[in-house]
Amino acid sequence: MINATGNRMTQEIARQSRMAAHIADKQAQVSTGKRLQRASDDPNATMRLNGLKRAQANADARAANIGLATSMTAQADTQLRSVSALLTRAKELAIAAANGSASGADRGSIALELNAIADEIEAASFAKSADGTAIFAPGSGLAMRFDDETQFIAVPSRSEVFEIAGVPISQVVRDSAVAISAGNIAAISSANDIIGGALDHIADQTARVGLHAARLEHIGEKAASRDIGLAEERSRLQDTDLSSAIAELNGMTLTLEAAQAAFARINRRTLMDFLA
Repeated sequence: MINATGNRMTQEIARQSRMAAHIADKQAQVSTGKRLQRASDDPNATMRLNGLKRAQANADARAANIGLATSMTAQADTQLRSVSALLTRAKELAIAAANGSASGADRGSIALELNAIADEIEAASFAKSADGTAIFAPGSGLAMRFDDETQFIAVPSRSEVFEIAGVPISQVVRDSAVAISAGNIAAISSANDIIGGALDHIADQTARVGLHAARLEHIGEKAASRDIGLAEERSRLQDTDLSSAIAELNGMTLTLEAAQAAFARINRRTLMDFLA
């Protein structure tokens, strides 16, 4: 009789200890906001969470690339539009110089302005971003990865943008200034055509950069949507549903308190029976 009673008491104490441990776990879930306190709580969910963390880390790196490339295309667009305006002015000057009525002094003034334009175009080709990075990379441009399947050069290289057949556009403008200053009508006419070609080339490069910017915007929108999905799945796996957890905690606490009260009453009766 005494052994049976002792066994029941031991079993009840063990059961209540397990309940107390479950309550402690639930309290930790509520206080930390995390459903998983250790990997053993849900091994499958833990494995998936590790995969999600890696995916989010990769996504953060790709987002940084998208942001950098978007900034560079915007700055490149600004420089290219400025160069386009400069070349438009250069073409106007070349047309004016081709007019047979232009005096030597007029041609000299035009040549001076063209040289100044050439200097500005050359400066644009070496323009840098706020962090000191060349907007138009020397040599070949840097290809950046924006998602698992997409990698490209957002901004064309300096030579692609500012050279035509290996000749810098700034040099083309300077050569035009020399021809105009010398009064060489044939060379002036040729310079007019070459400057027009340079203007078309810059327009093509501006459109190219614009297409890249639009592509980056589309990639960024897809990435943002994917990031939301990753964050939502991670939250479902690891975050505590507070309303449900608090209700469970209250229920378990009440159950444990009732079990403890019943256990105390039974123990008192058992002790009285034993003494009797």
